[in-house]
Amino acid sequence: MDLTLNVNGRPREFTAEPNELLVERLRDGLGLTGTKVGCDTGQCGSCVVRLDGRSAKSCLVLTVAAAGREVTTIEGVATPGGALTGLQEALRQEHGTQCGFCTPGMVMALGELVENTADGDAPTEPEIREWLTGNLCRCTGYHSVVRGVQRACAAARAEAPGADAVGDAMADAVTAASGQEG
Repeated sequence: MDLTLNVNGRPREFTAEPNELLVERLRDGLGLTGTKVGCDTGQCGSCVVRLDGRSAKSCLVLTVAAAGREVTTIEGVATPGGALTGLQEALRQEHGTQCGFCTPGMVMALGELVENTADGDAPTEPEIREWLTGNLCRCTGYHSVVRGVQRACAAARAEAPGADAVGDAMADAVTAASGQEG
């Protein structure tokens, strides 16, 4: 089947088999290897990408089902100049990454949470942990990931239009809770 995918803001045209998985097209067909293959069953979350802005496990999506849609991979979240995104920097500061295998999927899934709370209430720890249920990590124990998300959400809220000293107070609270100085 002849298809077009919009991948990281660029249209990509190719021929795909009807049973080809999106993760296979991204990694093998387009060379976007930041999207990982961990379990092939949708359990681990290492293959998470954004499909029309929503988190999706690319090992469960047929390439033909993504035709004409916007696909964003971890390579597509890069900022100009290669600086880390707010979530990536917060995870780095809180030691939320270790071996790094699960990190791309977590950044893609948790980035949606951070974006959705930038102009609203900060997510609670249980809400963050609920978002993490689809992403397995054998290294971090998740505590540092939760702190990283809290830090990223506080920073996003501080940068949101109409933000004031409340955002700074939240960032200070996250820093104090993590036991590290900003």
